[in-house]
Formats: sequence, C-alpha cells, structure tokens
Amino acid sequence: MTAPPEPAPTPPLIPYPASHRSLGHLVPHGADWGALALYALGFGAAHHFAASWGGNGFYSLWFPAAGLRLALMWRRGARLTPAIALVEILVDLVLSPAIFLEAPWPMTLFGIVRPVLAYGVTVAAIGWLADGRRAELFTAPMPFGLAAVLAPLAAVLSAVPQAMFNPELTGVTNGREVIVSLAAFAVGDLLGTLFVAPPVLWIADAVKGGGGWRRRPPPRLAAIVETAAVLLSGIGLARVLTAAGLGMQPAPVLVAVAWIGLRFGRTAAWFALLVVILRVLPDTAGMMDTPERLQRHLALATIVIAGYLAGSFADAQATARASLERRDRLLFQAERLKTLRAMSVAVIHEVSQPLSTLSIEARHLHRLTAERDDDVARGAALIDRKVEHLATLIRRLRRFGGHAADQLQPVAVAALMDMVAALAQAEARAAGVAVTIAPVDPDWIVMAQEIELTQAVMNLVRNAVQAVRDVQAPEPIHLSVTGTSGLAVIHVRNRANADQRIKDGGMGIGTYVARAIVEAHGGTLTRMRLADGTVLATLSLPLIEVR
Repeated sequence: MTAPPEPAPTPPLIPYPASHRSLGHLVPHGADWGALALYALGFGAAHHFAASWGGNGFYSLWFPAAGLRLALMWRRGARLTPAIALVEILVDLVLSPAIFLEAPWPMTLFGIVRPVLAYGVTVAAIGWLADGRRAELFTAPMPFGLAAVLAPLAAVLSAVPQAMFNPELTGVTNGREVIVSLAAFAVGDLLGTLFVAPPVLWIADAVKGGGGWRRRPPPRLAAIVETAAVLLSGIGLARVLTAAGLGMQPAPVLVAVAWIGLRFGRTAAWFALLVVILRVLPDTAGMMDTPERLQRHLALATIVIAGYLAGSFADAQATARASLERRDRLLFQAERLKTLRAMSVAVIHEVSQPLSTLSIEARHLHRLTAERDDDVARGAALIDRKVEHLATLIRRLRRFGGHAADQLQPVAVAALMDMVAALAQAEARAAGVAVTIAPVDPDWIVMAQEIELTQAVMNLVRNAVQAVRDVQAPEPIHLSVTGTSGLAVIHVRNRANADQRIKDGGMGIGTYVARAIVEAHGGTLTRMRLADGTVLATLSLPLIEVR
C-alpha cells in the first residue's frame, strides 16, 4: 500500500485573519497603531498622487488609496473601521483644509467617513461568510477578490443619496454629471483595490515570513513564455482593431489576461495587469477630457476585474485540490489504522479464550502451592504474575481495537457522498469504471466521525471497482441514498463477474473494516448478490434529523 504523493505547494492565499472576523475590540492596540501611522502616510501620498487622474468632479479615476484602505482592513480586521475613518479625516484636514469650508462641515465629515464604513461592512460580511464556509465560492483566495470588487461598489451605492441631494459637495450640478462622477468613483476605487491591495498584502506576508511565500516554487520558463505570448497577442490584436477604425477594443486584452489568470493564478494575472496598467495609465494622466479618460479607465477596470477574479478562481481551485489531497492522505492513514484495529480484534479474539483458561489454571496452581517454599511454588507464583500481566496487555489491546467511534459530530449525508464522489471518481477512472451518485436530500444528518465513515463507504466502492474492472465494457457503479424509518441507507450497486464468489457477509478485510466502522456508529452493513447478478452493499445509519 503506497501513500498518496504530497501535493504541490500553493501560492499565498491572502486569507481573512481568523482573529479579525469579529467587530469586537474596536479600540486599536499593539501593532495596530504602527499600521495606522503607516496608513496615514500612505493615504496622504496616494491621495496626492491620484490628483493627476482627477476629472471635473470630486473623484479620481485612479485612486490607489482605496487599495491601501482595503489592505489594512483585510490584514488588521474590519474592527479598525472607526480608526481608519478618523485617520482619513485628519489627513484630509491637513492636506485639503479648504474642503471643510466649502460645504457644511458635518456633511463633509460624512462624505469622508461614508466610503470607509462601506468598506468595513463589506469586509466584515465577506469575512463572516468565508468563516462559516457557507458557499464554495468562498474558498480562499476568492473572498479577497470579491472584497476588492464589492467594496468599491458598496461605497458607490452609499454615495448615491449624497451625490443626488448634496451636489455642492461633489461639484456636480445635474444628473449626467452625477452618473459620470459616481462612475469615476467606482472605477478609481476598483483600480486601486485590485491593483494596489494584492502587492501590499504580499509584501506584508513576505516581511512577516508567512502566507506560504517562501514555499513558492519559481515560475517555469514555459509558463513565462506562454504568458508573454498570450498577453502580447491580446495587446497586438487590440491595436490592430483600433488602427482599423473600430475604436478602442478591450476584449482581446481582457481575454488574454483572463486566460493567464485561469492558467497560472493571481500572481501571473497581476503581473500581466501591471503591463496593461503601465501602458494605459500614463497616457490618461494630465490633460485629457474626462469622458475619454473615463472610457479608457472603464475598459481598464473591466480587464483588471476579469483578470484578477480569474486568477483568484484558479488559485481557489488549487486550494480545493490541495485540501482534497490532504483529506485523501488522512483517509489513507485512517485505512491503515482501521486495518490494524481489525487485525488486533482478530488476534484478541483468538488469544482471549485460551488466555482465560490459562489464567484460571495458573491462579489455581498458585493457590495449591501457596503453603510450600520450594521451586515449584516460586514457579507457580511467577506463572500467575506473568499470566496476569499478559491479561492486562490483552485488555489494553481490546480497548485499542474496540469499535468505539471518536469525536462524533453532525455530518450531512450529502456532504459525505460529495467527499466519496471526489475520492472515488479518480480511482474508478484509473480502472476504466464509471461511478454515478444519485442526488441526496441535503436535510439528512447523521452523527459520525467524518473521516472514518468516508473510509467505510470508500472501502465498499473499492470492492465494487475491483469486481468490475476486469469485465469488458463494465457497467457503472451506482451509489444512492434512501431515507426510511429514521435511517439513512447508502446503497453501493455493481454488476460483478458471473464466476465471482461473494463471501457470506462480505468478510474481506476492506468489508470487515467497513463493518467495524459502521457498527461503531450504531449502523449495520450487509452485502449480497441479487438474482440478476447484481452485487448490493447496503450501509444503514440512524438519522438525527429528517425533514
């Protein structure tokens, strides 16, 4: 039996820190003060730098300060939202004191605080969803990618009432200007969060020595060549379309960057986006009409969103595969342990009966020779002690090899079958056998040790695969679950060779281990051949909730 290979290292995931998934402890402490001081300096510099891309309205079409804000919230937690809002107020007061005189100061303060609150609420909500594992979409690093896209959009939505009813704050006077100004707000923040926040967090991981940064292998030359070729092809095709009089066409570049992200992950996508941004941003700085600048930045934002989310999705898939491989290793270790347990049960059963007889006879011999003081009496006493020691050892082995299941917890039968499907499909495919799994009611719950119970079902599936893999054009193996009389009944059905003999009760070692696990969970396991030649293994477990 060979252990599964170790999975390849995965890139940094930029996870949302578990210690910051609560809004408690709103007062900064410890390293928070240093992070806020650095943020004040960075926010001021980024705000000043963004002025070159400002339009006729209040908002900039390239706002790197938004990326710094998101990075700080993601790293230190949404609990710092009030402190970040205070820092931005102080920085704006130092750099642009005139804005507090041009409009009623309460509205000015609200205009500064509003986007910070929107970012904080978005980060807290995504952290809550990711923490609860409420959707596959929240496999790391997808939560960060979603936060980088949704936080600017939430800030824009929060700005709509103020832009409509307080135009004096934003410098716009009609509906069209409001729309343009809000679009500029969204585009500027999107470019800032998606392009600035990732490297800031990666640098923080590298400095701290975490995030898997040191374990990352260097990129392969073939990957670098493919990335460069795809990106240059997209840029070249876009230029050809523009030269042909079709206007600015971002689609070729978008497809190229998305391809790079899906193939090689976020890091490759970000460096591809770096090339695109360095190509576009300098041309849009300084003297350029706002509509033309907005058009180019809208196209750029679309490319950045598609590329980064594509890379995040690819990395999330790699994370899921690594998790599956880790679970496969745990199952492999559980299988070895269960096999050892099954063997110990057999040994204990064979040894216990003669040992009991020997213990009785040794104790009787010791009593008969207790009054004597010779070698026979001393030998009898020694035998009695050694037999008692051996009996104690057998009792310890019985506890180790017993059928008690540890750490039981509610497990959805549907989730159990999903795990079995992920593990069984690869093994069955290698043997040239198809495995089908019928839909399972998501409300069926059993009390189980998830790894052990998965191992039990996998043993039955492996038996089925071995039974049909030598058959020409084998029929698929069918897995299904039914609920009846408070039981979840898992069926593993296959068509075996006609000359294959099914032992009574299926007492192969795999089935024996599976039966030990199932009985430890209060269930039953049977295996039989039906009249039509179908072999049916049936595993029944008590349900704790049926709807």
